[in-house]
Amino acid sequence: MSGSAVMPSARLEKPKQLHGDHDEGDHFHEMSPDARGAMTAYIRKLDNVYLTTVGIDIGSSTSHLMFAKVHLRRKAQALSSQFVVVNREVLWRSPICLTPFVDNNTIDVHRLRAFFDEAYRLSGISPKDVDSGAVILTGEAIKRSNARSIASLFAADAGKFVCASAGHHLECSLAANGSGAVELSRRGGSTVLHVDIGGGTTKFAFIRAGEILGTCAIAVGGRLIAMDTDGRLTRVDESALKMAQAQGVELRLGEVPETDAVARLIRKLADAVVCIVQGRPLQGAAQQLALTEPLLVAGAPDAITFSGGVSEYLYRREEAVFGDIALPLTQHLLQAFADAYIQVPILDPGHGIRATVIGASQFSVQVSGRTIHVSDESALPLHNVPVLLLNLDAGEEISRAKVAAQVSDALIRAHWLEGDPVALAFTWQGDPHFARLNAVARGIADALDLEERAIGALVLLIDGDVGETLGHILAHEVALRRNVISIDGLRLKSFDYVDIGEIIRPSNVIPVVIKSLLFSSGQNSN
Repeated sequence: MSGSAVMPSARLEKPKQLHGDHDEGDHFHEMSPDARGAMTAYIRKLDNVYLTTVGIDIGSSTSHLMFAKVHLRRKAQALSSQFVVVNREVLWRSPICLTPFVDNNTIDVHRLRAFFDEAYRLSGISPKDVDSGAVILTGEAIKRSNARSIASLFAADAGKFVCASAGHHLECSLAANGSGAVELSRRGGSTVLHVDIGGGTTKFAFIRAGEILGTCAIAVGGRLIAMDTDGRLTRVDESALKMAQAQGVELRLGEVPETDAVARLIRKLADAVVCIVQGRPLQGAAQQLALTEPLLVAGAPDAITFSGGVSEYLYRREEAVFGDIALPLTQHLLQAFADAYIQVPILDPGHGIRATVIGASQFSVQVSGRTIHVSDESALPLHNVPVLLLNLDAGEEISRAKVAAQVSDALIRAHWLEGDPVALAFTWQGDPHFARLNAVARGIADALDLEERAIGALVLLIDGDVGETLGHILAHEVALRRNVISIDGLRLKSFDYVDIGEIIRPSNVIPVVIKSLLFSSGQNSN
């Protein structure tokens, strides 16, 4: 993160004045207005950080970006090194761009680069003015060939950007948070089913009192089928093709399909969404639309919210058509509500097609560093390391096997390239007895030894004062054969990424930037 560092605390003392024959006791100079103003400005700089951020959403159907200004302030506690977000302001939104493709579902990186360059030009914001940003890849953009080429677009600013390939469950959570649905549920203490309908997938998140209890995704979207102005098919996704075959409908690129046949297919796709909303499992041919395990939650929602491109039609914010099936898909869904197949009210969470990019454009930064252990300083700095959050059982006796299982599960869920560093974050509770720390260390080592892929540096980020000791045990008692970077005094969440700087002498601290996806809280962030 540009400009991030460990910030010193300021201790201010009034200077004594040498007194003469007529002085009684010590006297203090009144600070001049100019000096007082300079000192106030200095303290303000220590306690406030302003960042210009950009969020970029590249999906299988649409791409867009957003610039925001984030104001962070040091926590009020004495000597606190943690900063919290106190204000977020959207500076500029780009137009929505249909993601450009070339043959074989490969994204046209050159056209995408031109789109981003034009967005920067129109916004009046230069790349050098951006302090941090996130690039969220979804759908076809996740494919390795696309992900690598897209990453090259931001290679020059690699230290500034978090790049996340969002799997289906992550997309569900991003959409639910970025749309404002989670905040809506939290404020009212209600149960909300959030439905994000994009170009290629529909994501569901079941939220109770602000907590996401379950997610799932199906292959239904507004651009599964696209046509040119003459009605000839220009795009037919695999899921639409399979459903069409099950209905006896032929869809061939370059040909004009039967209108009634396409209408029947769209209805079947809409029925699959309605089925999930009603809490029923997919049946028959619709089962092949499932992208994840079913949504297994108890109870009915108090309300349903929508986001994604299709939601723009549902909330009547969009009327234009783009040669796809988004509008008729919306009409079928609205009819299901009108016919009382769905008897739950629809609420607007505040953000539709831009839900993901709103979350991606805003970050939280903490600057921290307390007791540390670093096996090999040459590994530093590290940029954009994804955080795997563990929920360790912190009982009096810690189970080595349970720790290994927790770490293994986290590694399975993670998406990182072989050889990249891995960051494990967890909360430490209870006494720092050697037996307890040793069980954690050996459980971590067991999980890493079972991992088939080559893992780079092991980063431990701990909420609790045991970082140096745990790192020492891993490096010397367990003799883990990889670089260990262990830092404590940090509290992290899912969706966090960390930048870890070089050790600063002589204070022997490490600047750590924690970049968290911050999600909008509704209409006021527009």
